[in-house]
Amino acid sequence: MLKEIEQVAEVAGYLWQKGWAERNGGNITVNITGSVGPDIRKAAAIAGPFEIGLTLPEIKGCYFYCKGTGKRMRDLARDPMDNGSIIRITDDCAHYEIVADRPVMPTSELPSHLAVHAHLIAKGSPYKASLHTHPIELVALTHCKKWLEKDAATRMLWSMIPETKAFCPRGVGVVPYQMPGSVTLSNATIKALDDDYDVVMWEKHGVFAVDVDIMSAFDQVDVLNKSALIYIASRNMGFEPEGMTDAQMKEMSEAFHLPK
Repeated sequence: MLKEIEQVAEVAGYLWQKGWAERNGGNITVNITGSVGPDIRKAAAIAGPFEIGLTLPEIKGCYFYCKGTGKRMRDLARDPMDNGSIIRITDDCAHYEIVADRPVMPTSELPSHLAVHAHLIAKGSPYKASLHTHPIELVALTHCKKWLEKDAATRMLWSMIPETKAFCPRGVGVVPYQMPGSVTLSNATIKALDDDYDVVMWEKHGVFAVDVDIMSAFDQVDVLNKSALIYIASRNMGFEPEGMTDAQMKEMSEAFHLPK
């Protein structure tokens, strides 16, 4: 469990260094149930129970590390347990309680993050981590309508550099603008994940990514944003980048056994 939380702190530091986590922007929630030891399982709650606002039977008894509400990623990188907490979902599946280390209230977006984790469990996914952040170049793309068309951004980002398709073979989904933290945003994100995406761009807001651990979720966003940087750098140099051809990307897919 300590290793997972240390990895969260490491990723939080990267997000701040890249300029993707201004002030208290962004959120991290990790399902740590499998690595929680007997001491925490037996521990009495230090705060709560608090209402989730949803009833999520799939996460009954699960434990999550959550970034605290109003907390900065740069501070979480320095001290994850002073800027986040471990919560336990109660038996009624509608409340959570804080069990460690301090009574730091989780992010206000907790209901939407937990809804995603419940969905992942329900579909048998191995994914345990969810990341919301504000990568500058990917967010910039969402201000242009043509990149909001289904798979338009995916095709362009894959074509900028071979590694993008290799490391992000499912591409990126798109969710039209919704109120941050809202149930409608959560439902739209879950639908996009159901369409077999691991990374979803939220129009004019940020991205949401899921993966087996928080470092892997970060890696996917990092690779996609590198492609967006290459595209924007080319445009700033005065030309439309040619990109890899369909034939070249097909060759990549066949060589590395990637989805077509």
